[in-house]
Amino acid sequence: MKFRRTFIVNAPLKTVAAFHAQSASMAAITPPPIIAQIKSAPEILREGDTMAFVLWLGFIPIFWKAKIENVSPNGFTDRQLRGPMAHWTHRHTFKRLSPKRTRVIDEIDASLKKDPLGFLIGGMMWLGLPVLFAFRGRKTKKLLSSPTKSKWKK
Repeated sequence: MKFRRTFIVNAPLKTVAAFHAQSASMAAITPPPIIAQIKSAPEILREGDTMAFVLWLGFIPIFWKAKIENVSPNGFTDRQLRGPMAHWTHRHTFKRLSPKRTRVIDEIDASLKKDPLGFLIGGMMWLGLPVLFAFRGRKTKKLLSSPTKSKWKK
């Protein structure tokens, strides 16, 4: 299964990349009612780092561990090591459009687990990706396009 979403942020590429490199940014752009709780991760994600987190869907915890790979000034990949999918690779790409505008491209390649519960949870998550990434795009634009450029932890 493949998913792709793009959006444009009124911020320099370097700012967009720095925002996404912060482990705290994930919680900042996760839509309610989902709560993203980081269990372990460095403050700034670099090549080879791992990030363990829980996505709370109401009272249901979804445990996830990802490895950060292919880091460059223009993006990075997070690959699921443990989680709700049989396979999950998410490529974040940042393309400079002008000195103050950047295109963000999210590309996901995934497959569902074969067991019934895993298939159900992964399938529901997959179906929710368009809403999740629409929210993430709007929230990223809001956080990075604001004149004060908040610290992204809200």
